[in-house]
Amino acid sequence: MRESRQGNFSDSHASERHAGGGGLLASLRQLLSTLLETAQVRLELLGTELEVEKRRVLDVLVLAAVALVCLSLGLVMLCATVILLVDDAYRLAAAGAMGLLMLGGGLVLLGLARRRLRNPLGMFHASAQELARDRGQE
Repeated sequence: MRESRQGNFSDSHASERHAGGGGLLASLRQLLSTLLETAQVRLELLGTELEVEKRRVLDVLVLAAVALVCLSLGLVMLCATVILLVDDAYRLAAAGAMGLLMLGGGLVLLGLARRRLRNPLGMFHASAQELARDRGQE
């Protein structure tokens, strides 16, 4: 009887050690899974920020191109105004007004493009915040 008790004790102790080892392995797997999931989320966030930055730069380039067209047209109109100085007074005022309108539009668009380039948060702001939050949790 004593032998059977001892046998039962050693069998239950061995199964506890096996469960503890399996628990440790399961914990390590869970930790690895969590780390991989966190890395995946960070990479997706980085990709999203790169896409936003790319679109912002493209927007600025389009605005700058339109601004250059407006400024060019404004200069042409001002040249036409100088040419029309010798002609009727009404045409001169119309050509001058159109030239000023084109120049004004170009300057407004250039100002808008400059404002879009000034990003106060900087590139990858959200990723930096998430990494800082991760460091604070550990």
